[in-house]
Amino acid sequence: MSKHYWIAILGPLAGFCTTFAFVPQVVKIWKQGGRDLSYGMLVLYLTGVLLWFCFGLLIESPAVVWTNVIAAVLIALATALKAWTARRDTSI
Repeated sequence: MSKHYWIAILGPLAGFCTTFAFVPQVVKIWKQGGRDLSYGMLVLYLTGVLLWFCFGLLIESPAVVWTNVIAAVLIALATALKAWTARRDTSI
């Protein structure tokens, strides 16, 4: 098997694993709230993901671009859920 074969397999697989590893965190925020997460960490993480997205565009790598688009959406969702659950918990 060639180097290009492994690149085509490992890039998307690694992107899938690192991107969807955040899904359980989003589910936990939905169920339990996001008090334990800081907005600073979420902003820094989102900034890093957006930089990776730009990098993926520059090197024309669909695996890097799409995994970081999905990760950015998950981080934005986690941030919104954190704010929503905080508001919900204070209004009870």
